[in-house]
Amino acid sequence: MTGSPDSLNDDTRKLVEDHQPVVRSVANHVGRRLPPNVDRADLVQDGMLGLMEALLRWTKESSGTHFENYIALRAQGAMIDGLRAADPVSRQVRKDMRRVEVALQQLSHRLGRPPTEGELAKQLDMPLADYQRLLQDAQGYVLISLQDLTGDSVDQYLKRCLDDNADPLALLERAALRQALAESIQLLPRKSQILLTLYYEHEMRMHEIAKHLGLSEARISQMHTQSIAQLRASMADRDMARLLTPRMRPRDEPDESEYSTLGA
Repeated sequence: MTGSPDSLNDDTRKLVEDHQPVVRSVANHVGRRLPPNVDRADLVQDGMLGLMEALLRWTKESSGTHFENYIALRAQGAMIDGLRAADPVSRQVRKDMRRVEVALQQLSHRLGRPPTEGELAKQLDMPLADYQRLLQDAQGYVLISLQDLTGDSVDQYLKRCLDDNADPLALLERAALRQALAESIQLLPRKSQILLTLYYEHEMRMHEIAKHLGLSEARISQMHTQSIAQLRASMADRDMARLLTPRMRPRDEPDESEYSTLGA
């Protein structure tokens, strides 16, 4: 950390106070998809550290939506770093899930359809129970992260976007990316499609979906993780480098990304 509240000058301290609502809104956004045992206050605290670091690193005009987007991304990155630090097995789980994605691609090409969990477990040379335990451990596995976009660190990626006046969030709104994702979802088993619709569109919790589908909450969690892995494997077969390259935006073009209204 490059600074603390006591080391900030008056102008920077005022900027911290003015942008606290952005951090809290990001914490609410991140917290919606986390287990209930994750304290929202911890997310806000980590986000405030990201906010202060962002302010200390920022060298351009400290106003406007471009500036607020940068703050929101830095706050979100700090929250994610905090979550990872609190989870010592997450790195190994992500590594194991990369193996699952490779197996999914190989089997999907060979079979011409999404493989079953049993077929995946056999491909990975592990008992089905161990594979399902891995799916449970990987709860919270995400479809796209900043590291997926370029392989850069978060700081390197954001700096490159800022230097090029590129919008790092607008890519998620691209019609081509959304179309690719929609086509990938259509390849999932029907029950997985229903699960994703209930979770992401209707914002139902895992236990509510479990009751709706007549399954255990643990089984719903496993199905969700496998669905995300299948989507990642399917998207990897497409020209994702082109879809996920930040686009240039004219200096005076308004930003309509989600975080531009977080403080409203």
